[in-house]
Amino acid sequence: MFKPVFIFTVLFLMSYSVNADTIARLQSNYSASETATRFEEILKSKGLTLFARINHQENAAGIDIDMRPSELFVFGNPKVGTPLMQCSQQAAIDLPQKMLVSEDAQGLVWLSYNKPSYLKERHQIQGCDELLTKITGVLQNLAEAAVK
Repeated sequence: MFKPVFIFTVLFLMSYSVNADTIARLQSNYSASETATRFEEILKSKGLTLFARINHQENAAGIDIDMRPSELFVFGNPKVGTPLMQCSQQAAIDLPQKMLVSEDAQGLVWLSYNKPSYLKERHQIQGCDELLTKITGVLQNLAEAAVK
């Protein structure tokens, strides 16, 4: 009995530490609604394409289920995304980029997104470090502007 419990515990802790390194999460100084509106305005001001704004809370309310605020933004720029897909075509499954505005059980609002380093590892992207560094900076700047 000890062995399976030990193995499960080790695997759980490994998955937790991997997840902690794969998602960037910034606490917002604004409500979920304000953060989402700010983020959309920032995307537009930067000339990025907003493909979708999905309000999971509204969708849940449509089937009479309560859910805390949670909005997913799907956005991008082909001038940046296409070269990344040329580095690894499989990366297309994670593109366009996504950011999530959500409110946790304590009422704190967060903006979260996959770190480009996660995409690099997940898709074994090689030889594109300069591009990934650029994408990292852009995502960080967008997120910081929305939450501060």
